[in-house]
Amino acid sequence: MREKVLQLLEKALKDDPSLFLIDFTVTETNQIRITIDGDNGVTVEDCIKISRAIEHNLDREEEDFSLEVMSAGVSQPLTAARQYKKNIGRKLKVQTEAGESIEGELTDATENDVTLKWKTREPKPVGKGKHTVKKEAVVPYNDIVEAKVMITFN
Repeated sequence: MREKVLQLLEKALKDDPSLFLIDFTVTETNQIRITIDGDNGVTVEDCIKISRAIEHNLDREEEDFSLEVMSAGVSQPLTAARQYKKNIGRKLKVQTEAGESIEGELTDATENDVTLKWKTREPKPVGKGKHTVKKEAVVPYNDIVEAKVMITFN
């Protein structure tokens, strides 16, 4: 069952290259769960299209199953390089392997790493008081434990 669903899923995603797979599971009881994202977001119609492409090519008489196709939620961590690229300009909170927590604007996302920029208040090098300093960090994907988009309300 898993292999057939995966083939159908890959074909459906190939038909719409702006969509990409985030997560795919098939349980022992044939509960199929698919999470997708898109370069331009994901609509309900996108989920229905992927669901139909799979469901219409499986035979319930042969094997019973349940199918759930959903979009990656805003509260879910980023897992694919394409997700970082579509979130350039947004604020991220990144936890690194070294235990560091970085909150900053995502300014670049390459195939290997992301660039975050932020401002912070630090003690002046000479004299009393603090001044604002611009910081930047380039973090390789394999050093990221978790990255989430920070939701801000203006």
